[in-house]
Amino acid sequence: MLRTKLAELYVLVKLRNMVAFLSKMAVAAAAVFVGSEAVAPNAVQDAGLKTDATARSTLRGTVNGTVALANVAGKSPCNCVTADPTWKPCARTVPRCVFIDLGAADGNTFKAFLSNKYGLVANCPSVQWSAVLVEANPRFNMQLATAGTEHIGQVNVMSSTAAYMCEAKTSFFLDTVNTEKNFWGSSMSNAHPDVKKSGGQQKVTVPTMNLNRILTEQTIPGDWVMVKMDIEGSEYDVLPCTAKAPAASLIDRLYLEQHDVSWGMSGTTAPEMEAAKATLKSKGVDIPPYFSQTL
Repeated sequence: MLRTKLAELYVLVKLRNMVAFLSKMAVAAAAVFVGSEAVAPNAVQDAGLKTDATARSTLRGTVNGTVALANVAGKSPCNCVTADPTWKPCARTVPRCVFIDLGAADGNTFKAFLSNKYGLVANCPSVQWSAVLVEANPRFNMQLATAGTEHIGQVNVMSSTAAYMCEAKTSFFLDTVNTEKNFWGSSMSNAHPDVKKSGGQQKVTVPTMNLNRILTEQTIPGDWVMVKMDIEGSEYDVLPCTAKAPAASLIDRLYLEQHDVSWGMSGTTAPEMEAAKATLKSKGVDIPPYFSQTL
């Protein structure tokens, strides 16, 4: 009888210990799972974020004090460069019109320029003109290449290249839904609503080209320089940089399509953007109201 009781007690102790052990294992496994989902170290590093408190200002939001990684804001691929000694100033001496098309799409606004929609081409200095066509979306490579071959020596095509404030590599997110609007919502920013509507998954890696370099190397003070800027939020990065650049005064007219401030990636606020435009105007840049018909 005593042996039977002792055996039963031994079995109960073993079962209790096993239950306690399994409970601890379950808690540990849950902690690992939740932790890896909440803050994945590789994901933080891949997003280019720091893990300290200063990084939180770059995030869309927090939940009960916990960083919400699902809404990580875009990050600028490089910092503003206003001038560089390696740039080669334009040596041309005969003035002309220069049409710099940032967000050139399939060349539609360039065609509008040739059709006198941006002023009479016949009134250009020396009755000459040239154009720089910059477009990040590879969908339009062929159309822009055609524009280049049709106007050899006058058109500089920078296809699969994003207009920016410095030179680097960047992700460019493709709008796949606005077929009737020439996919006009493609952007460097993954916060763009058309990028979100497209799933935010289709992107390409492209080089960036500094507007300040284009101005330095392809224009002279005697030119009539027009910059058309329709770059889906990147204007909040580019314009404040150009406003500080020595080349800013080379621009005569800026056709700016201004988008939502949240699409910028360098943290420029709406008041800072207005201050940059005011600086450009003080340097002689005319900025009329503008909307680009990217169709």
